[in-house]
This record gives sequence, C-alpha cells and structure tokens, in this order.
Amino acid sequence: MTSDQETRPGIGEVAKDLGTGKIGFVMGEEGGKVQLRPLSGGIEWDAEPGHVVTPPAGEKLSAQVAVENDRSRWGV
Repeated sequence: MTSDQETRPGIGEVAKDLGTGKIGFVMGEEGGKVQLRPLSGGIEWDAEPGHVVTPPAGEKLSAQVAVENDRSRWGV
C-alpha cells in the first residue's frame, strides 16, 4: 500500500477533491480513480487519487450544515 492510500479517506468517509474543491463521500475506486458522491446525494464524480484528502474540520462541518439547511428548507 502506498503512503497516499494510507492517508486517503476510506469508503464512506467524507473527503475533499482538491482538483474541484468539492466535498463528498468516498464511494469506491475504479479505473485508477476515486469515486466521490456529493454530501446531498446525486451523481458521483471521478477524482485523481492524489487529489482526495480529508477536509479540514471547518470545511467538513460547513459542507454538512449547508446540506442540512437545504434539506430543512426544501424538504429533500
């Protein structure tokens, strides 16, 4: 296992794609890419493995609060 695999968030964990700046759940790996799904659900996107990191606590919390605010506002 490479050091980047040892430090990268695992399946089901919240991660940040440094290539796009988006935060999502790690869904798996396929074809050398990491699949991430938005916290609010939706279509997965592919990220370069070296771009997938654990987001800082403040960014993670902010993203989660935004999702919950949308759910309470729009009932989704």
